[in-house]
Amino acid sequence: MYREFMAPPEPVHPHGHLIWRLSLRWRVAVDRALTSLGLTHAQYVALSSLSALSADGGAPSQRVLADHTGLEPLYVSKLARGLEATGLIVREPDPADTRAVRLSLTPQGAEVTARSVDVVRQLVAQLLEPLGGAESPRAQQFREDLSTLLGPDPDPDPAPEGAAP
Repeated sequence: MYREFMAPPEPVHPHGHLIWRLSLRWRVAVDRALTSLGLTHAQYVALSSLSALSADGGAPSQRVLADHTGLEPLYVSKLARGLEATGLIVREPDPADTRAVRLSLTPQGAEVTARSVDVVRQLVAQLLEPLGGAESPRAQQFREDLSTLLGPDPDPDPAPEGAAP
């Protein structure tokens, strides 16, 4: 009879469930934060990554952008076409490789990207407050733990078996 009045124990969620929930909340939070700029989370990832990859003045290929972001090349191609249609990037054939497409930000794309990076930085600061802020030891450890869980980036184009490295 005593058990009837006891509160049920808190559920213990498996790690995978918690990671899934955290990733969903993160994507929703970024999507909401970027709504005023007319961007989705995926578009933000493409633009901010393109900005970082082209900081030295180069124009990375769609494949390089896909490898950098971890997104599928076909999805990056679709994102790039959409971002080109909105005037944020330029897609140009690679003169050295007819299969490749080079990407660059337009002036408008660079401005929108800079604004979106600021928005996401503020969001990260807000979301990491429970850990003591973005620069706290707990937040730094959290970043290290996430990096450990992600492991090294896989080789995007491994050589076939038996091929010379």
